[in-house]
Amino acid sequence: MLLLTGAAGFIGSNLLADLNENGVTNIAICDDLGSEGKWLNLRGREFAEFIPIAELPAWLETGKPVSGVVHLGANSSTTATDGDEIMRLNFNASLSLWNFCARRRIPFVYASSAATYGDGAQGFLDADDSDHLAKLTPLNLYGWSKHVFDRRIARTIERGEAAPPRWYGVKFFNVYGPNEHHKAHMRSPVYNITKAIESGAPARLFASDRPDIPDGGQSRDFVHVNDVCAIMLWLLRGTAPSGLYNAGTGGARSFADMARAVYAALGVAPNIEFIPMPDQLKGRYQYWTEADLGKLRGAGYNGAPTSLEDGVRDYVVSYLAGDALRFR
Repeated sequence: MLLLTGAAGFIGSNLLADLNENGVTNIAICDDLGSEGKWLNLRGREFAEFIPIAELPAWLETGKPVSGVVHLGANSSTTATDGDEIMRLNFNASLSLWNFCARRRIPFVYASSAATYGDGAQGFLDADDSDHLAKLTPLNLYGWSKHVFDRRIARTIERGEAAPPRWYGVKFFNVYGPNEHHKAHMRSPVYNITKAIESGAPARLFASDRPDIPDGGQSRDFVHVNDVCAIMLWLLRGTAPSGLYNAGTGGARSFADMARAVYAALGVAPNIEFIPMPDQLKGRYQYWTEADLGKLRGAGYNGAPTSLEDGVRDYVVSYLAGDALRFR
């Protein structure tokens, strides 16, 4: 049985869909559904057991056979301020699952984040040694929580302490795609801009507060959720060496490019408005991210990333356009 945490969330529900489509249904899923309609992400999916988050520690002690753990459950809000809550969910829970997999000799895949790279001054190389990781300075609490877990694992490996037989920390870049309706202010810009355009409003992007970058020129490695799930499925097959791996396209695109792609998908002339950068983001805003995929390619992964235009068109036309919510 595979254990998948965060299974009703954005990336987790898409991975569950891919697993089902590959004939894998003996899956124990862990999440809290709440009242935001997350259950809709699971509609049409098959799984063997459902575990509320609070009941996971007890479930792990039942001794049920587990073939692997994919840990995607986390508080992923980049504006979160409750440090105790973030560390309980993003560090302590992750460490407990790591130790479980080490004891039981079970492969472990967990979600890290491109937010660990901070402003990108040290580049976006997914090296997993302690010296390299010590140079990174995340800009927000969420990124820091993921970073300190990465560093904890690096020390564990370097000291020769107990570890899962295979482990992979996946550094997600800016993921977009279906099943993110429940994420409120953390929905992707593709979602937000589509809904703004449909309401008759312009696409609103942050103005730049750096003289070397034009308004809308802030760039991200926007990656379709199908692509990051393909990377995780490949890692689950066990051919790659253990370690941290970037999950992106390898190419940065501007927010203006992304907005124009949404307009093109809707068949509407672009109308972009720039608004001031919020004070709480000044000095903590990533102006450019781009996944270095050399390590992933060197390990043998050869999947071709979805282009921004193709990915946005599919997401907008197949899932977002119109009044009805549609789920994968």
